[in-house]
Amino acid sequence: MKYAFCNEMFGVEPFDQVAATMRSLGYTGVEIAPFTLLPPTDAFDARRVSAAKRREIRQQAEAAGLEVIGLHWLLAKTKGFHLTSPDGAVRRTTADYLKALVELCGEIGGTLMVLGSPQQRNLLPGVGYNDAESYAAEILREAMPLCAAHGVTIALEPLGPTEGNFMLTAKNAIHLAELVESPHCRLHLDVKAMSSEAEPIDVIIRDSRDWLVHVHVNDPNLLGPGMGDVQYGPILTALDEIGYAGWLSLEVFKYEPSPVEIGQRSIEYLRKIAAAIASEN
Repeated sequence: MKYAFCNEMFGVEPFDQVAATMRSLGYTGVEIAPFTLLPPTDAFDARRVSAAKRREIRQQAEAAGLEVIGLHWLLAKTKGFHLTSPDGAVRRTTADYLKALVELCGEIGGTLMVLGSPQQRNLLPGVGYNDAESYAAEILREAMPLCAAHGVTIALEPLGPTEGNFMLTAKNAIHLAELVESPHCRLHLDVKAMSSEAEPIDVIIRDSRDWLVHVHVNDPNLLGPGMGDVQYGPILTALDEIGYAGWLSLEVFKYEPSPVEIGQRSIEYLRKIAAAIASEN
């Protein structure tokens, strides 16, 4: 298993220091929330991230021995973008912004973009699910040629009903990816989100084997693996059985007792589970 972390839990701490600390704990990949690359503003825009800043992030990750996986929280803290809008102008500006994110992802060394951002994809008044799905597919298809050019994959992230009302299950996300019809549009699974589905998590993983490219590890209590009720034995066993070769990327939403302690406890727990599975094979 390859272990990575999402950088936003460290807030404004210097990226080079965060990278070195997490590498010392055993993490070898980092996933970046674009809004962490600039000082806080009312409306973040990734196009304002300078070429120098892009080079700096890439160089600092490499110096620490980390691979930049790519981006997540793609539309968070932005204004004017929406994945399921019935307004053609909004869809065009959203597609253009998504393409700008593809360029950012490639330029910092990433190959993957996790599309979550529930507030920018939830159903708008008067828009039915099928129409919303069609609008989202239109936007995503627009970005696919640039994804191919930069070697970037957009991974659709199902999220639970507490966060929204669009793309709530792995099957929903797979159906949207089928509409996009590109090898650069695949599936991302998040343990917290999968915990809200009717099917057990290991069943979801097995059923999604042909689409899965990335996994977020966490717990419904918003902390890390092993810090809540979710048992990771069946999860890692299912990933092992389907031959998953991607990342287990730590994404938490509570940062206490501290990001470093959460990172340490999470990777120790996951390694213990992984070692037990390996010993049985």
